[in-house]
Amino acid sequence: MLKSHKEFRLVYNRGKSTHSRSCVVFYLPVNGEKKVGFTASKKVGNAVIRNRSKRRLRAIWRENRDKLLDGHYVFVAKATLHQIPFTTLQKDINYILKRLNVKKNIT
Repeated sequence: MLKSHKEFRLVYNRGKSTHSRSCVVFYLPVNGEKKVGFTASKKVGNAVIRNRSKRRLRAIWRENRDKLLDGHYVFVAKATLHQIPFTTLQKDINYILKRLNVKKNIT
């Protein structure tokens, strides 16, 4: 789990990113290590909405983490994340991960 501001900054500055209408994902390749961080600014809403948004992102992360390449990931919630249905959010995240080309080729 990414925890320090320094770790988040490293991923923001050196990693690549892509977005959808619900969130932004930053990815920095790191061999042999898989870490993740979740963030939601006050633009997303009050504390209840921000925490709910991060919980939804964590649930999708748990579903996908074994299918992803090693590296550091940062998921940033957008203001619309808490309004869309969970299945739509899953499709958005899968679309983002596909665009970042971080899914493992499982044969």
